[in-house]
Amino acid sequence: MSHALQDQRPSRAPKSAAPTSLTQGSLPRWAPVAITAASIVLGCGIGALLGLHSKIQWGLLAGLLFVVITYTASSVIENRRQAKDRVATSVVWVCFVLAVVPLLSLLWTTIGRGMEALDGDFLSHSMNGVTSFEPGGGVYHALLGTIEQVALATAIAAPVGLLTAVYLVEYGRGSLAKAVTFFVDVMTGIPSIVAGLFILTTWNLMLGFGPSGFGGSMALSILMMPVVVRSTEEMLKLVPNELREAALALGVPKWRVILKVVLPTAIGGIATGVMLAVARIAGETAPIMLLVFGTQLINPNPFEGPQSSLPLYIWEQYKVGSEASYDRAWAAALVLIAFVMILNLVARGIARWKAPKTGR
Repeated sequence: MSHALQDQRPSRAPKSAAPTSLTQGSLPRWAPVAITAASIVLGCGIGALLGLHSKIQWGLLAGLLFVVITYTASSVIENRRQAKDRVATSVVWVCFVLAVVPLLSLLWTTIGRGMEALDGDFLSHSMNGVTSFEPGGGVYHALLGTIEQVALATAIAAPVGLLTAVYLVEYGRGSLAKAVTFFVDVMTGIPSIVAGLFILTTWNLMLGFGPSGFGGSMALSILMMPVVVRSTEEMLKLVPNELREAALALGVPKWRVILKVVLPTAIGGIATGVMLAVARIAGETAPIMLLVFGTQLINPNPFEGPQSSLPLYIWEQYKVGSEASYDRAWAAALVLIAFVMILNLVARGIARWKAPKTGR
């Protein structure tokens, strides 16, 4: 009986699968290149028709057109979901270009103007006996002062910043750790002139010391410390807790775990953070003007007498206003950029050399 009733029930036809928008076509691989070229041509054309004389405005128009054309083409050929994804990718690329173009323009201008006066004599001579309006002279005394001042500031700030970060990550608990974190955050935003005034008041006026490279180094170390603390703190937090727990389970003291396990694991990031801090202070001018004073002579002793530095030398030469002084300022700026780049390469080499070896 039940079989008969089942046979009498009307059979339902299977529903056809609804077409999904994910199965539609897609843009060809050459589409982004074509859209980029069309956006540049249209942006330049619209900018010229509107009478916009700035190439930056033309570039912004081209970037906006790139996003709009990408969304329109993807919506028509693909689907709205894919169009939104392509718009997000396009915005990222446009922002990347907006960030890179000024940097490349700065490097191109600095290299082009700096190479006009940069040679062996410029790197090996000072401004002793050379009038600022005349050609000649060099940057040796300023380069020597920058190296000594940055080295002293690093010797002061790096150990203090490293130990502070170790305390905050490994030992810091309670109100003291919160207070240290708060003051590190406050120090991060201190203007360089304030650090220079603080050292000027304490070191020069209260204690009676004269201008010297060491005074500038102390002001630079104040600016460097919070950067070292923050970067080192973040690198130490990235070390897996399993490494600490495994070492502690073997009965190793905590200080030895930090010294032999935690710090070697994070040495790459720590070195990079220190180099970022060095780059932060290498171009500071205000503390050097207050504490080092500047000189046209070579002073190899950073603890006595005024010195010069590359940022101060650039400002002094640009202030003169002659063609020769402008060339020397651009050449010194190129030397400063090369100095920071060399330090970063050295830091990467040290980080790769000291990083823990991994095996299969």
